[in-house]
Amino acid sequence: MKTAIAQIKLKTADFDFNYKNITETIENTDCDLIIFPSALLKDTGAKDLDYDEDCIKKEEEMYEKIAEKEYSKAVLIGNILIKDGDVEEVETFEHCGKKIYVSETFYDDIICDLYILTRNKYFVMKTYDEFVEDISVKTDFVYINAIGMSDESIYAGGSFVKNKENQVVWQSPICEEEVKIIDFTTSTEYQKENFEENIYKVTTFALKEYCENTGFKRVILGLSGGIDSALTAALAVKALGSENVSGILMPSMFSSDGSVTDSIELAQNLGIKTVKHSITPLFDNFMEKIAHERLHDLAEENLQARLRALILMFFSNRDGALLLSTGNKSEAAMGYGTLYGDLAGGYNLICDLTKTNVYKLSNYINRNGEIIPQTIIDKAPSAELRPNQKDQDSLPEYAILDDIIEMYVEQLKSKEEIYKKYDKSLVDSTIKKIYRAQFKRKQCCLGVRLTERSFTSGVNYPVVQRFY
Repeated sequence: MKTAIAQIKLKTADFDFNYKNITETIENTDCDLIIFPSALLKDTGAKDLDYDEDCIKKEEEMYEKIAEKEYSKAVLIGNILIKDGDVEEVETFEHCGKKIYVSETFYDDIICDLYILTRNKYFVMKTYDEFVEDISVKTDFVYINAIGMSDESIYAGGSFVKNKENQVVWQSPICEEEVKIIDFTTSTEYQKENFEENIYKVTTFALKEYCENTGFKRVILGLSGGIDSALTAALAVKALGSENVSGILMPSMFSSDGSVTDSIELAQNLGIKTVKHSITPLFDNFMEKIAHERLHDLAEENLQARLRALILMFFSNRDGALLLSTGNKSEAAMGYGTLYGDLAGGYNLICDLTKTNVYKLSNYINRNGEIIPQTIIDKAPSAELRPNQKDQDSLPEYAILDDIIEMYVEQLKSKEEIYKKYDKSLVDSTIKKIYRAQFKRKQCCLGVRLTERSFTSGVNYPVVQRFY
């Protein structure tokens, strides 16, 4: 039986696109059986659209239109079998004398000739190797995953095939469409997950897909001279091209010279256009006309961030460009951001990356030459909202903070377990801040999910509670 695996892109409730992509792949592939990822509404990010009767009807019509073509080959789309002009939902079927089992869950005691695991699995960093290793088979096996997005969750592919000796026969790239005729009698060297490379591919794919599906052609962001905005700009250029990315520099009376010069150097390296608008006159006018006095307090710090957001949102509206937010997971956990200020935006590429991982990805981008200026990577992080301000004035060292965040938020470790590694008062104060900042995270924009316990999805702390 000549078997083809089709790791293709599928779009949420875009039945015309999905129909075209599926049928063109069928017609261009010579095989007896072609296996596609699930195109069901529930498996392509439709959420409550899965309850919409008109949407369900369109989904059913898509399968019927494919069946009307009466292909000579069998077509399996998830667990939907299209064969001899018929459409049916299957768990087992026979084709070319082979018994085929289809499931969304892996069982190691199924007797068949070919086991197909069809489940659109969203990308979670540092889990792929374990997933492949845990699938131990005694029959020919196919795992098929889609390419696409479900809002914050990204289907990144990563399909693979094993033979009955449990050897990897084929392994697809992530975030790329690929159709492959499978020879189960062969084997290949398994390519282990590369953390930085995969994050780079997933985040850039996500932005490109988001813009393609929402109609945005261009993006803008504020360039502060810091690592977060620099990384976001580099990812945006990779995703959309330098001609579709613009940076806005908004220095204040507290900004260092490097904030401007480093941003300009970054923009030159990336080939993007920039404009500069100082917020100092706006700030001074507000102090004079509205506040009537300078207190050098938190309200004035937040005002600076909100003035910047005012400028960014104006140009986002004026130019029809998507505003990228640039906050990372460490800042989100601590509430280290201003509502309607630096948290403003329509999409965030790095919201599920801790500051430590932001640096790792930035260094990866520079692996073949300096794209993000080294001065940006080397400088101490600062919001620059008051003289000589540094993040570590009010936050623990990021290496320690990020470890606590990962242990408590992502790994669900108890406080007692974390106390074994870090000072109790530090752990308690960090966890308290995580809970107290939930009201801000509830109002943040959509972003790319990279972990099981992302603040965009998977974490559901109460805003109103008295425990912390």
